[in-house]
Formats: sequence, structure tokens, C-alpha cells
Amino acid sequence: MRPLKYTLVADGPSDRVLLRVLDWLICQQDMIPEGQFFDPRKMPEPPKDLTGRIHAALDLFPCTILFVHRDAELASPGNRRQEIETALQAVAHPPHVCVIPVRMTEAWFLFDETALRRAAGNPNGKTPLHLPRLQHIENQPNPKRIMTDALRQASGLGGRRLAGFETSVARYRLAELIQDFAPLRTVAAFQCLEHDLIKIVAQQTA
Repeated sequence: MRPLKYTLVADGPSDRVLLRVLDWLICQQDMIPEGQFFDPRKMPEPPKDLTGRIHAALDLFPCTILFVHRDAELASPGNRRQEIETALQAVAHPPHVCVIPVRMTEAWFLFDETALRRAAGNPNGKTPLHLPRLQHIENQPNPKRIMTDALRQASGLGGRRLAGFETSVARYRLAELIQDFAPLRTVAAFQCLEHDLIKIVAQQTA
């Protein structure tokens, strides 16, 4: 297998978890992922817009494929894609793939209850988590809140111990624990991401 060097430009620092998704997808193409996450907070003067973030990311992390993430949130995936394409027009860039979860990144991590319970530190817990069905995850208005609530419930903690529970740490742990993202292939936004990646890889290996 040959390596594939990529850079991810995302909405915010918490979207670093998408590296796990991208690594899995790249491995499905019989390639070895070598990903870098661009975090503008580490720059003396962080770029103010998407074009600036993309330009800075490519300066710091030259790559074979550029992934640009925007959560759909209240906009349509098509509108987010157009925003990305517009931002890219002002930057010399390698082949790119848009990463547009509906509605938020967290929606793509709600399908594995076993991993979620392990991430919460209580793998044998029995408290119902009321996670949405996979076919409904794109319809959830606030996946981030669903994940936070589920992690807290899964922890089995109460009182002061629950108050000290770090959901942000558990969130990253959840991303690390999920080994197979194949169930997401039934989700339209994920299908689009994989399709676009396969197309770019095919063009580069033709």
C-alpha cells in the first residue's frame, strides 16, 4: 500500500475527530493515511476566513489531497459545498474533497453504542441512551447535544462526579474507539464524501 498525504481544514478544533473517519476511508482504498489537522489557534495571527485558513493550511501542511470541512447546520449541503468551492477559487490547491456532515460532525459518531459506553468509562452500563436510529441521524437538530447527553448518561456517574466528567475527553476517546465506519455508508452525506474521495483517488492513480 502506498501512503496518501492529506490535510484537513475544519470548522473548529473539536472537528479533529474527523481524522479518524478520513483515515478509515483512505484505508478502504488500500492506502496508508498520513493526515495533518490544521488548527488556526496555533498561529500568531489566525486567518479570518475560510480562504485564509486554506491558504495557511497548505503553507504549513503540503499534501496530495485537501479535505475541507463545513458542518451543514441550518444551510443545505449544496450551499456549504458552494462556500467551499468559492473559497478555493482564490487559492492554488491540490485536488480537494468537501466534508459536509448533516448537521454536525457529531452525527457521524452516534451509531456505535458499545464504543460510546466504553468512551464514557462504563462499558457494562445498562442505562438507556436513546440514541437515534442510523437512518435518522441526519435529521437530528443538535447531534452535539445528543452526544453530550449520551456520554453523561453512559458514564453512570452522579452528583459531583458527574459534574467533573469531561465530555470533551470522552468525545475524542469515542472517535478513537470506533474501528469500523461502514454503517455510515447508509447516510447520504457520508456516501457523498466516500464517492468524492474514490473519484479523486482514481484520477491520481489512473
